[in-house]
Amino acid sequence: MSSSTRGTPCAAPRWRRWRPVSPGSCCSVYPRTRRKTRRGPRARTPTASSRSRSGTCVEVGDELVVMADLCLDEFTDHGHCGVLTADGRVDNDATLTRYAEMAQVQAEAGVHVVAPSGMMDGQVGVVRAALDAVGKQDVSILAYTAKYSSAFYGPFREAVGSSLRGDRKTYQQDPSNLRESMRELALDLAEGTDMVMVKPASPYLDVLAKVAASVDVPVAAYQISGEYAMLEAAAEKGWIDRDAAILETLTGIRRAGAQLILTYWATEVARKLSRQGSQSA
Repeated sequence: MSSSTRGTPCAAPRWRRWRPVSPGSCCSVYPRTRRKTRRGPRARTPTASSRSRSGTCVEVGDELVVMADLCLDEFTDHGHCGVLTADGRVDNDATLTRYAEMAQVQAEAGVHVVAPSGMMDGQVGVVRAALDAVGKQDVSILAYTAKYSSAFYGPFREAVGSSLRGDRKTYQQDPSNLRESMRELALDLAEGTDMVMVKPASPYLDVLAKVAASVDVPVAAYQISGEYAMLEAAAEKGWIDRDAAILETLTGIRRAGAQLILTYWATEVARKLSRQGSQSA
């Protein structure tokens, strides 16, 4: 992985827009840049780091499904997921214009899936229209449908050098508010998303189960950096059986209804399961 991006491997479901892919042959790429500004214009340029990295991944061929995070937070000096007004509020509509431009840039780079993660109102509909306008009807959308304002994002933000000032509670979801998540789910489906996601995973298995029981599109869950770091730290101390705990957490997420799991352990677990399958055959 180059210094310009961070990638999260994931197990892939059967996508509706192209041929099936095997588990583990999917990656999600995230930008990282030191050139940050208040409005993040670099996110829409051909040299944006997510585009260059995605282009490299696509050279692998169709056996690798490439997903690209679609958000402004890694391009803004304030670290928020959108454009700010003069008084410091997130400007939803101005942000949607940037998201549309980013989606087109990422699609031109060859990504198969764009994943708008900024939690702006109307983002799925705007991104879908932007993709269709440039003939990218086959690029799918993974909606961050229930993305909570969580305490578990810390390790990732440190790794990418986040410049966040304040918090994201005004546009990410309230951990105590399930009704809001279900309302967001209905909106994302109405706007044309191909897949929906719950993030984080383990603290929100009840939400994941309710979402999975309510839809007929693929459901994803993101086992995020804080979930990963807690388990690894406990294992390092000798307090838990690392391998067993990893599999148990993933089993719980899958049991709750996730068909697609984004996890930092994807390649490790996929190899182990593949070996077990070969031995039992």
